[in-house]
Amino acid sequence: MKKIIYIVVFVVVAMLMFWLGRFFGNKNISQQIISNSTIVKEIAELSSLDVQGSASIKRSNLEEGSSDWTDNLKKTFLENTVWVTIPYEAKYGVDITENNFKVSIAQKHIIVELPSPKLLSYELKVDKMETANRKGWLLSQDDETYTGVQKKLYQTSRAQLESSPVYIQRSKNKIIAIMREYYAPFLKDHTLEVRFEGDTVHVVNNPKLP
Repeated sequence: MKKIIYIVVFVVVAMLMFWLGRFFGNKNISQQIISNSTIVKEIAELSSLDVQGSASIKRSNLEEGSSDWTDNLKKTFLENTVWVTIPYEAKYGVDITENNFKVSIAQKHIIVELPSPKLLSYELKVDKMETANRKGWLLSQDDETYTGVQKKLYQTSRAQLESSPVYIQRSKNKIIAIMREYYAPFLKDHTLEVRFEGDTVHVVNNPKLP
């Protein structure tokens, strides 16, 4: 919630300074707003995408679809099948340094260069974990099994989210949208480009574009 407030404050201040600059005829104010890399950096870092969902895993010592007498016997006495579902919270955004971030302007052409968004944090809500198991008669409950399954679930689900093109693109879209709001007062006579490292250029000519 705090980061949203900060972003809104930045945008409002930019628009206020823009109109003050027009009212008093001061082009230097407008130029400072456009090229203020500190504010743009803060906006980019605060524009993180929060994602929530559930990760699930099944681990079993039985082969899927097998139903001969030996497997039925094993299922009765030695089966060890575990299901685990855990909610997660993830955050995507840009990790900015001096070397991968730049704001420049030339002939009413604004260019914002950023690193590509990535998974910044990932947390399994273990306190809300749901489990189920099916065990053979000769096996007793083993908490170690759940520990191993949780570890495997964390590794596989995190890897999937790290390479998720959907969430990475959503993160880019969110950053672009907020950059567009910040520069909205200038887009009638300026062109805005948001460039992510290793990606195509996103050109914003109109603040009302989707």
